[in-house]
Amino acid sequence: MPTYKAPLEDIDFVLNDLLQADNLTKLPGFEDATRDLVSSILEEAAKLCENELQPLNRPGHEEGCHYENGVVRTPKGFKEAYQAYVDGGWQGLSMDPKYGGQGLPHAITFVLEELLISANMAFAMYPGLTQGAWNAIHTHANDQLKDTYLPKMTTGEWSGTMCLTEPHCGTDLGLIKTKAVPNDDGSYSITGTKIFISAGEHDLTSNIIHLVLAKLPDAPSGVKGISLFLVPKFLPTEDNQPGQRNGVMCGSIEHKMGIMANATCVMNFDDAKGWLVGEPHKGMRAMFTMMNAARLGVGMQGLGIATVAYQNALTYTKERLQGRSLTGAKEPEKAADPLIVHPDVRKNLMTIKAFTEGARALGYWVGIQLDQADHNPDLKARAEADEFVALLTPVVKAYFTDMGYECATMAQQMYGGHGYIREWGMEQFVRDARIAMIYEGANGIQALDLVGRKLGQDMGRLLRRFFHPLAGELESAMEDTDLLEFAGPLAKAFGKLQQATAIVAQRGMKNPDEAGAASTDYLRIFGLVALGWMWLRMVKVANAKLAEGGNGKSGFYEAKIKTARFFVQRLLPEVDFRFKALMSGAKTVMDLEADLF
Repeated sequence: MPTYKAPLEDIDFVLNDLLQADNLTKLPGFEDATRDLVSSILEEAAKLCENELQPLNRPGHEEGCHYENGVVRTPKGFKEAYQAYVDGGWQGLSMDPKYGGQGLPHAITFVLEELLISANMAFAMYPGLTQGAWNAIHTHANDQLKDTYLPKMTTGEWSGTMCLTEPHCGTDLGLIKTKAVPNDDGSYSITGTKIFISAGEHDLTSNIIHLVLAKLPDAPSGVKGISLFLVPKFLPTEDNQPGQRNGVMCGSIEHKMGIMANATCVMNFDDAKGWLVGEPHKGMRAMFTMMNAARLGVGMQGLGIATVAYQNALTYTKERLQGRSLTGAKEPEKAADPLIVHPDVRKNLMTIKAFTEGARALGYWVGIQLDQADHNPDLKARAEADEFVALLTPVVKAYFTDMGYECATMAQQMYGGHGYIREWGMEQFVRDARIAMIYEGANGIQALDLVGRKLGQDMGRLLRRFFHPLAGELESAMEDTDLLEFAGPLAKAFGKLQQATAIVAQRGMKNPDEAGAASTDYLRIFGLVALGWMWLRMVKVANAKLAEGGNGKSGFYEAKIKTARFFVQRLLPEVDFRFKALMSGAKTVMDLEADLF
């Protein structure tokens, strides 16, 4: 059976030594979020994940969810684990204190998400979806809806969903057919079918709050005619308890490749009573509030799965005896050496280690910028942080999940035949990781968002939030002999990113297919440069710590430097061939007629 141990030492390094998250206490509302408090919170989160959630991951995958006559039951132990989650106050960690939340920084919830996902991704999705729905209601709904629904969602007593996709349309939401007809009392009657609704029906909470995209009778065509509605499973009573059953039912649950313990539902709305969230025909704006939060959360799924797959592969390769080292026996007293002596195995381990530690730094940094965007009293600083998050969101979602899946398969590979056998658990990580590349906007859509929206927005203003500080840091690092071996390759990769940016923009204005054909390679280049930046910063911190004597952790800091060296020499060169592919243009992609495929 797989195991999991929360990487608290590395988390502490990233949050405090690298990102100096303690500075968040200077922001209004975060005064109590000290390093000691955050550390104690994460220690308790680690216990929950290691002791309660991780032991349910494999059994929950094997049992799956049960559907019968519109009712869904989660696997054995999930209700008790969810109650422990609720009792611990975890759902409201970063939510508004006005509605019963603890008001802690988003950065802490990014860490919590990683831990939950590594321990049990299917379980983590239930509270994760509530967070996204909560964000949309909090940002766009009227006070009456907020007062009715947010307190129960903050405690986790009620959960939430996002109901977007329909059988005939996924990304192209302008094609949705779900209708909303106004009622005399100010509510609306919602009718339609939604598919692929994660956590659409389950037995963990007493009510489920669906956020549903639908069209009003006078709606304009396309995405400009979409509105967002709040549709509860049970209509609240006057004392805010679940009352009469609403006209929403689960028609079935999907038979899936992975995340078996999370119910992926077909939801049927039949004159279900709902309330408008935000303005009529402005549902896309409200939808993107929860979608962008979900995209960052899905990016953390890639990190979480890669981390737990790495931990188990590392243990296996240290224990499994197979063959002898090419340079002579390393453990001659044994029948064979452990797998970890072999270069190809070590390359795989180092690849996953370099990705996970770099992605952890980048992901948490985005979380901190979210807090700056929400709480910094300086409006200019808020806007800049918000632009940084907007730019990095498609990169985090797509690059992290692409690599999460690649890392899971690399970890599986190190098990040999055992990796293909269910009892070892590696095939579950591969199955679970695969969905993250698809939902909340498939990764090809993320790449199009990056090149089609983010690059050209306001004459490249978003790009400046990334390019300018990186250029400044590289200029300083190139003068430091201890950093030159890391800064030099990163500077060349950054130059390629800048060049690719200009080419994609120039070609895309003449022919949009050029931007589309380059988009996936461009996003990958962006992700590699972003992680390279994180590794440069981590080396700088590690060098400073070692210069101070290491405080008993010299091995930890030396490992950072060696892992950074592997990244810049082994992984960062991917920028070169991605750049060459991007430069080849759209012709080879678009030239073959459809009927010749």
